[in-house]
Amino acid sequence: MGLLPTLDTEYTEREVTDVFRGYNHQLKIGDGEFYDMENLTSAYYPLLANRHKRGIVRTFDDPGGIIAKDALAWVDGGTLYYNGEATPVTGMAPGEKLLVSMGAYIIIFPDKRFYNTIDPTDYGSMESTYTSTGVVKYRMCKMDGTEYSTPTVSPTEPVSPQNGDLWVDTSQDVHVLRQYSSAADEWTAIPTVYTKITFISEGELPGLFNEYDGVTISGAEPDVNGDKVIYKIGGDSGTLDYMIVVGLLEQAVDQTTGVLKIERKVPDLDYVIECQNRLWGCRYGDGLNELYCCALGDFKNWRQYMGLSTDSWTASVGANGEWTGAVNYLGYPTFFKEDRLYRISISAGGAHSVSETVCRGVQKGSSKSLVVVNETLLYKTRGEVCSYQGSFPNSISDALGDVVYHDAVAGAVGDRYYISMLDADDKPALFVFDLKRGLWMKEDALRVVQFERMGDELYAVTEKHRLLAMNGSDGMLEPYVSWAAETGIMYYQYPDRKYVSRFNCRLQMEEGAELTFYIQYDSDGEWVRQGNVRFKGTTTYTLPIRPRRCDHLQIRLEGKGEFKLFSITKILEIGSDDILCVLGPLNVLEPPVVA
Repeated sequence: MGLLPTLDTEYTEREVTDVFRGYNHQLKIGDGEFYDMENLTSAYYPLLANRHKRGIVRTFDDPGGIIAKDALAWVDGGTLYYNGEATPVTGMAPGEKLLVSMGAYIIIFPDKRFYNTIDPTDYGSMESTYTSTGVVKYRMCKMDGTEYSTPTVSPTEPVSPQNGDLWVDTSQDVHVLRQYSSAADEWTAIPTVYTKITFISEGELPGLFNEYDGVTISGAEPDVNGDKVIYKIGGDSGTLDYMIVVGLLEQAVDQTTGVLKIERKVPDLDYVIECQNRLWGCRYGDGLNELYCCALGDFKNWRQYMGLSTDSWTASVGANGEWTGAVNYLGYPTFFKEDRLYRISISAGGAHSVSETVCRGVQKGSSKSLVVVNETLLYKTRGEVCSYQGSFPNSISDALGDVVYHDAVAGAVGDRYYISMLDADDKPALFVFDLKRGLWMKEDALRVVQFERMGDELYAVTEKHRLLAMNGSDGMLEPYVSWAAETGIMYYQYPDRKYVSRFNCRLQMEEGAELTFYIQYDSDGEWVRQGNVRFKGTTTYTLPIRPRRCDHLQIRLEGKGEFKLFSITKILEIGSDDILCVLGPLNVLEPPVVA
C-alpha cells in the first residue's frame, strides 16, 4: 500500500480581551486598558461603551454660580434665579459666586446676600449698617431697660448710704457699679451693667437689627464703643427707637454732635461651607490667617459672644500660606492649604477644637475639586488626584500618566467622580473616576466651571455659559456621541515564533451607528484605515482585521452612535523563523484587509 503525504496543520491560539479596564495613559499598560480614549464610560463594565448623551438645559448670559435645593438655583447677570424664575435678589457685582445652602436659605458670597426658598419675602443682606446724626441719649439701665437712678461716682464709698443707693467704684482701673444693702450693711457689685441708647429712627433701627445680634458700635460714648450684643431693641414709626447693650456709663449723656454708627458685619471669607447648622469659613490676608463660624442657626451673626454654646467662634492658624479649599466631610468642617489640612471637632459646649495634618492638600485653584463620593473625599493636589478617609490622603491618579493638570473642577453622581482639568498648555480634559471599580475613563475636552448634583442627575456649567445635564435626564439631547478608543503598544511577534495574524472585534451597535478601525505600525504616527462598518439596525457583529507584519502596533476604534464592545480577540499563528526575523522597515507590505 502506498504512503500518502503528510500535511502540516496550521497552529493557532486565541487571546481574548473581554474585560475593559478604562483609561491608562502610561507607557506600559495592562490588557484591556486604553492609552487614550474619548467619550467612553464604565457604566456597562466590563463592556466598553459610549457615554450617555448630554442634555442642553439652558444658556446663561453671565453665570456666577449654581446650587441645588428642592429646585436648581443660579446667579446669572447679577440676579438670583430659583426654579427658573427671577427672585428679588438682584444687583450683585459681576464675577464668580459661592452659593451655600443652610436650611431653607441660599447664602451668596462674596455679596453676602440671602434668600429664603420657602418664604420669597425673606431676603436681603447679611450685613446691616445704621448711622445717626441726631440727638442720641445714653442711660445706664438693667437688661430689661429699667433705668438706674443717678449713682455716686467716687473712689471711696459714700457716707450714710440708703438702701438701694448706687455707687460707681473708681478705685481700680476697672470701674464697678455697686448697690448698697441696708440689711447686709454692705456694697454689693452688680456683675453686668447695661446701657440704653435712645434716638429717633422712625422704626428703621428695629428693621435692620434683631435681639442678640452681634454689632460693632463707633462714634458713641467710650464705654459703649466696640463689639457688642444687642440684648433688647424696639421702637416704631412715631416713637423713640432704642437698643440695650452691655456698658457701664457713669452718668447720663445726651450726644448732640458726631455720628453714631452701628454695624452688623460678616467677615470677608475665602471659602464657606455649612456644617451642623452653622456656616464655617476661612480667611488669609490683611494680617489674618483665621477660621470662623457663625452663631448656631444664625448665618447673619459672626460676632455674637455671649458666653453660650451657640456663640460665634474664631481661631487663628499658625501655618503660613493661602487657604485653598473647604468641605464638610462626615460632619467635620475641613479646611485645606496646599500642604496641610485642618479638621474642626465641633463641641456641643462651644469649645470647638482644630487639628492639623501635614499632608498633600488641595492645589491652589482647585478648590472645586473637593467632592465626597460614597463617604470618600476626593480632591486634586499639586501632583495628583487623592482620596481621603480621615487619616492620610492616597493617590488614585497613576492612570493619568505624567501629564500635569491644574484648576480642577469636580462633581459626582452615584459612584462616579467627574473632574474637569487644564493641562500645562491650558487645554481642558474631562475625566471620570469610577470609585466602585477603581478605574478612570476619559470623556472629552469639555471645560466645566461648576458641577452640581440634583437627585440622580449631575448638572454642569461650562465655560461657554451652557447648563448641561450630564446623564441626559433633562434638556434637549445632543444628536449623537462621537467616541474613540486607542490601545497601548501591542507586539506583533510573540515568543515561540507566534505572531498576530488577525483581530476579531465583537460588538453591538444600534441603528445609525458607525465604526472605523485603524492600525498604527511601529509608532510611525500614521493611522492606517482597516475597515468601516455602518449599522442599519441593532445587531451584534464580529469585525475581522488582518494586520501586516511589523515589530509592534496599536489599534484605534473610532465611531459615533450607541455601541458596546464585548471583546477583542487576537488570533496567534506559528510562522517560520525566516519570516519572523524579517521585521521593521524591511517588511514586505501587505494590503490591508477591509471588513
